[in-house]
Amino acid sequence: MFREIKNGKLYFDGCDMTEIAKEYGTPLYVFSENDIVSRFEDLKRDFSDKYGNCRVAYAAKAFCTKGMLKIVEKCGASVDVVSGGEIAVAKAAGFPADRIEFNGNNKLPAEIDMAVEYGIKRFILDGVKELPLIEEACKKNDTKVNVVVRITPGVPASTHDHIITGKLDSKFGIPMEDDVLYPVIKAVIDSPYTEFTGLHMHIGSQLFTNEEYIKSLEVMLDCATEIKKRYDVAVRELNMGGGFGVTYIDEERKPYSFFLDPLMERIISWAEELKIERPVVAVEPGRSMIAEAGITLYTVGQIKNIKNVRKYVSVDGGMGDNIRVALYDAEYTGVVANKAEEPCTEKVTICGKCCESGDLIARDIMVPASIEAGDILVIFSTGAYGYAMASNYNNNPVPGAVLLKDGKAAWLIKPQTYEQIMENQVIPEWI
Repeated sequence: MFREIKNGKLYFDGCDMTEIAKEYGTPLYVFSENDIVSRFEDLKRDFSDKYGNCRVAYAAKAFCTKGMLKIVEKCGASVDVVSGGEIAVAKAAGFPADRIEFNGNNKLPAEIDMAVEYGIKRFILDGVKELPLIEEACKKNDTKVNVVVRITPGVPASTHDHIITGKLDSKFGIPMEDDVLYPVIKAVIDSPYTEFTGLHMHIGSQLFTNEEYIKSLEVMLDCATEIKKRYDVAVRELNMGGGFGVTYIDEERKPYSFFLDPLMERIISWAEELKIERPVVAVEPGRSMIAEAGITLYTVGQIKNIKNVRKYVSVDGGMGDNIRVALYDAEYTGVVANKAEEPCTEKVTICGKCCESGDLIARDIMVPASIEAGDILVIFSTGAYGYAMASNYNNNPVPGAVLLKDGKAAWLIKPQTYEQIMENQVIPEWI
């Protein structure tokens, strides 16, 4: 945590948030580079260095910009992409192709071609009809790629239904049915264009218990054992996905070791039982690397007090820069940056400027009774999926993002302009 209060104001990674708002404007996404790097250092200590033969692949969907991927590269990690757009950002950032893995449940032929042409060698196979598309791209480019097969372990996770991904009823992964999964694996093994490398799972997001991971791992290990038995092929990689929970309100964030130690111990014992070399173990954290490293700054505008009902505090952003409240009732907390030492005695609901009743930023948040127009409101833990899910609803521009480090600030993403919103709009000649 790189937040502190000095002289009555909120500072983040050494920078005064009221001054940042004045210089760069609001709404504004703000990220701490030191906070981001600290998460990679935690994983290095508790996972990569501790066990060896492990890989961390940052899940780019959480926040994907050229600057962010440069930080990932500097930290020695790989990156997990799920679209042609994320591949394009990685290419523009000069991210090494041999450290990119291509995930996603419906990779388009053009995206697969793009990935193969760039030199991406690790594909997470997520559908029974995906292999021919990969083979065709490899044939055109006279190359071969590694394929990790994503399974659906069928273990429900204790999180919001919209972010559960490992249950049987899921669009992600290949079901564990014998006549579905194993023919796909056999086809990957037999293909001249693919090297069967291992298995992948991702059971959900924002998880705070490790039981779901442990149960899902047993399903994965049983599958790996069966593959060895049927085809005499050893699984060389096990990808555990991500989903490690973060703090939004008062959730107790668990260390990475809480999740990974029991998984690693079981994988090690399994490999010893089978008398095989322990596979490479990979994880794909996204939210846990970036959520708390990001905050959003807003300027307070209109305030509406409905007596004995609710007090609404409007800000200059809204669901266009943070859809998570409307999408799955996400909760946030925050502070008035220029009144950070004042007691928070009044409960209010922070709402945006979009033309939707569901355009809320934070429900029932405590703020100083003196909150007024012009104050700078900071909402915490918005680094993951804020900018990633931003839209132009009501033709509002997407805010910019600033990167902080040791009291320094610089643009990470410049704010969108009205002209940029309209640059691809066309009036047909017959109108």
